[in-house]
Amino acid sequence: MRQLRINVAETKFRVPSRRAILAGAGAVLAFATRAVAQPEPASTVTNPPRDFRPGASPTTYFTDPDVITIDPSFERYIVPNSAIRRLWTGALWAEGPAWNGLGRFLIWSDIPNDRQMRWLEEDGHVSVFRSHSGNSNGNTFDRQGRQISCEHITRRVVRYELDGSATILADSFDGKPFNSPNDVEQHADGSYWFTDPPYGGLLYEGLPDEAGGPSNPQGRLNPRLGQPAGLRTSQRALPSALYRIDPTGRIDQVLTDAQVPNPNGLCFSPDHETLYLSSTGKGPGDTGPGGKGEIYAFDVGTGAILSNQRRFSDCVVDGVKCSPDGMRVDVDGNVWSASNAGRAVGYNGVTVWNPQGKLIGRIRLPEVCGNLTFGGPKRNRLFMTASQSLYAVYVNTQGAGPA
Repeated sequence: MRQLRINVAETKFRVPSRRAILAGAGAVLAFATRAVAQPEPASTVTNPPRDFRPGASPTTYFTDPDVITIDPSFERYIVPNSAIRRLWTGALWAEGPAWNGLGRFLIWSDIPNDRQMRWLEEDGHVSVFRSHSGNSNGNTFDRQGRQISCEHITRRVVRYELDGSATILADSFDGKPFNSPNDVEQHADGSYWFTDPPYGGLLYEGLPDEAGGPSNPQGRLNPRLGQPAGLRTSQRALPSALYRIDPTGRIDQVLTDAQVPNPNGLCFSPDHETLYLSSTGKGPGDTGPGGKGEIYAFDVGTGAILSNQRRFSDCVVDGVKCSPDGMRVDVDGNVWSASNAGRAVGYNGVTVWNPQGKLIGRIRLPEVCGNLTFGGPKRNRLFMTASQSLYAVYVNTQGAGPA
C-alpha cells in the first residue's frame, strides 16, 4: 500500500472566507435535506385533521394540499392560491346547494331540520331561508330564476315563482304518490328532470311509510308524529325512477329501478346531449340489490327518450369506493361528483372525471360530501355541502349553465 506523505512545511494554510463557509454550510444543509424525508403537508388525513375554520391558522401558501391532481390535465383547473374554506357548520345533513346569480346567494337544504339555509356572497352571512321546507333535498334555479325544490315529506317537486307563490310541478305518477323526490335539473328544452329514490322514507330525513309499507313493515313507526294536521301519508307504491316534467306539464317515467337502481344525482353535459346519473345504495325497505355506487351516462334524445346506456365510472379510487351523489358539469364537460367514502378518511369530498370517464382530480374534505354546485358572481367557485357543513373553493373553470 502506498503511503501518502504530506510535507507540512510546504503546505500553505489559508483562513477560509465567510463566503466559502456559508457555501459549505449550504451544501451540507442541501445534502441533509435530500437525505431526510420531508413531512407531508397538512391535510384531511393528518392526525389531528387540519382546521378548516375561517379563523384557523393558514394551511395554504401555494396550492391547497387537499386539492389533488390525479392527471396532469387537472392542473389547469386549480387556482394555486385558493384554499378550501368551511363557510358554515351546524346542519344535521346538508344537501341540495343552488346558486342564485341575480341575488348572489347560495341556498341549500338542511334535511332533518326541515329548513333551507342561505349564504350571502357580500358578507358571508348565513340565515334560515325557508323553514318547514317539507324536508327538502335537491334544489336548483331554472333559466327564469325560479327555485325548484324536491320535498321528501310531501313527496313532490315544487317551483317557487318570482311573485312568491308556489306551484306543485309533480306529486304523483299514474295516480300513485312519489317516494321522495331527490335531485332536479332543468334541460335546455325547458323540461325538469328529477330522481325519485326512497331515501325520504327514513325517519331521520322524511316520512316513513304507513304501516305495512317497505320502510315500516311492522307498523311500529307513526309517520304522523310531529307533522301538521292533514298531511298525506301513504305506503310506497312506485319503483325508484327517473322522471321528466314536460313544459306542458306532462310527467313521463324515463327510467326505473330495473335499469338504474336507486337513481340519485343527475346533471347534463354542456350541450345537453348527455345525461349523467348516479346510482346509489339501498334505501329504506329496499329488497333488491340496490345500486353499486356508480355513474351512468346516456344519450339524450327528443322528449323523454334516452339511449346508449353505459357505465361512466365505477367511482373506485385507490381501491376505495367513493360513492357518487350530487353532480355538476363544468364548461369543458368534466363531471364534478360528490364523494361518499364513509369512514375512509381522505376519500370523502369530490371526484372529478373528464368526459371520457377518466379520474383527473380530487378534493378532500373532512366530512362526507352529499352535493355540490358552481356559484359566485363568475360561477367559478365550487360550493360543497358535506354532512354538517358548507365548504367552498375557487376553481379555474365555470359551471355549465345555471344551477
